[in-house]
Amino acid sequence: MLNKQDLTLDEMMVFSSEMRASEKSTALAYLMLLGGHLGIHRFYLNKKGTGILQLVLFLLACLFYFGLSIGSAAQSEALIAISIILFILPALTLFIWVIVDLFLLPRMLREYNARVEQEILREIQQHRQMKHLAGASRPDNDM
Repeated sequence: MLNKQDLTLDEMMVFSSEMRASEKSTALAYLMLLGGHLGIHRFYLNKKGTGILQLVLFLLACLFYFGLSIGSAAQSEALIAISIILFILPALTLFIWVIVDLFLLPRMLREYNARVEQEILREIQQHRQMKHLAGASRPDNDM
């Protein structure tokens, strides 16, 4: 596998340009974590499954919160008790998960950016091989 140290100057310029365009920002990821209850930061880092799960937990908490509001308006103690329990479970789970993500975010960013870097290096290596094959298949016109 190709390393950054093996790149020519032109390839390094292409690599830097592609990395700038594709890598994810730490500041932006933390800003998105403020909306962490929606899973936005996970969608940003291409972790769609867990992003959807965080969004579903948020929607469940909202649904049961509104059930709590309706239950208290109807003054049904059984509905209020059930809604409180059903609200607390997803809300507390999501709250703890976002706190944990606060500490996991730097590692998630490094892993994402490392995957992007490897993909760019793989593309540069493929380009080198195609260039080499194109040069080797040309007939020699020096005769």
